[in-house]
Amino acid sequence: MRIYDYNFLETAAIPSDIVSFLVQIHEYKVRQANFYRQQPDALSKLVEAAKIQSTGASNRIEGIHTTDQRLQELKDEHVAPVNRDEEEILGYRTVLETIHESHDYIGIKSSIILQLHRDLYKFSPYSFGGTFKSTDNIIQEADATGVKRVRFQPVPAYETAASVDALCNAYNEIVDRKKAEPLLVDMLFILDFLCIHPFNDGNGRMSRLLTLLLLYRHGYMVGKYVSIESLIEKPRTIITLL
Repeated sequence: MRIYDYNFLETAAIPSDIVSFLVQIHEYKVRQANFYRQQPDALSKLVEAAKIQSTGASNRIEGIHTTDQRLQELKDEHVAPVNRDEEEILGYRTVLETIHESHDYIGIKSSIILQLHRDLYKFSPYSFGGTFKSTDNIIQEADATGVKRVRFQPVPAYETAASVDALCNAYNEIVDRKKAEPLLVDMLFILDFLCIHPFNDGNGRMSRLLTLLLLYRHGYMVGKYVSIESLIEKPRTIITLL
């Protein structure tokens, strides 16, 4: 099984441009409190807009689409999903709401990740929601001419459960010691999660939901007001999972 160890982050030399970027982020984090006090009504409106944008963008990245009107209706629970795309969009909205409302109480462990994945497919008739992948998968990317090549080979199915456990344990260990930069730990966790690629379907959406969860747990709340998923959507590379 692969080893997950983030202890090196406590003493690693961080490039100066990354340090500068982290300092700017920390400064904006400090300024969050002022926005909460000064513009609560405006922030409330931004939350609702960001939820819609995030739900739409994260699903579009995976080729899952609906109209803006249907997205709003699904968000407001005025209509029931009528196809697979809408089922998965509604599932994403459900998990997003859970993370928005309960992030401080959602621990980083494999059982929680499985529960979130289960809820991602809450409105779908598929049996793989809430279970790790049953077969090996590969990640391919297509160039501008449509030629495909293998990008990387994820962890095999039989190692997945143990790998996710080890990943979560490594993450919690380094975070509990509070000696490493949280943002770097968070992003390495997401990278390793994607390298494991633990599910038959929904890995990309889960990675974006977990990104929000980790950021929120460390006090970076920008994802509530600005759709990070929309920013990710713009420059993406075409990647397909087989």
